[in-house]
Amino acid sequence: MPPNLKLSAVAFVSPQNHPILVRTFNKQDDNAIKYHYIAHTSLDVVDERVAAAGKSCDCYLGLLFAMEEVAVYGYITPLKVKIIIALPLSDSVVKDTDITTIFKALHMAYYSSISNPFLKLDCSGDGSSNEHSPLLVVGSPKWKNFKFRVDEISRVVGNTISSNS
Repeated sequence: MPPNLKLSAVAFVSPQNHPILVRTFNKQDDNAIKYHYIAHTSLDVVDERVAAAGKSCDCYLGLLFAMEEVAVYGYITPLKVKIIIALPLSDSVVKDTDITTIFKALHMAYYSSISNPFLKLDCSGDGSSNEHSPLLVVGSPKWKNFKFRVDEISRVVGNTISSNS
């Protein structure tokens, strides 16, 4: 396993291509906007891969592109929520099994959060926001558990992968 596998950022994007959550794990907050840009630019590649695969699309989309010392990988859930992760580029080989394990953990964190029957999604009843998903309020304090799970996955990936090498 690669000795320095560490998440730089994770992005969850709705089926309508609205950001649900973009979380960075670097100490420098100056690069946070960079990861928003990376998530946005990766949506075109995700759409191309899904269109090329047709109905038999696998959830894991593989390496989407490498840009500015970052390798970007993609995953699309059966409900068309896109998960994008950014890893620092390294000279070591990154196995697809390691990446799919990370994606499955992130998918389960998202699924567990939206499956919570006690989580009240802020959805206006005026009908004017039909095109926007009520999940876009993920920034609210009610989604604290989801953010914690994503942060915990990032911490575990950095610790377990580097200690197993």
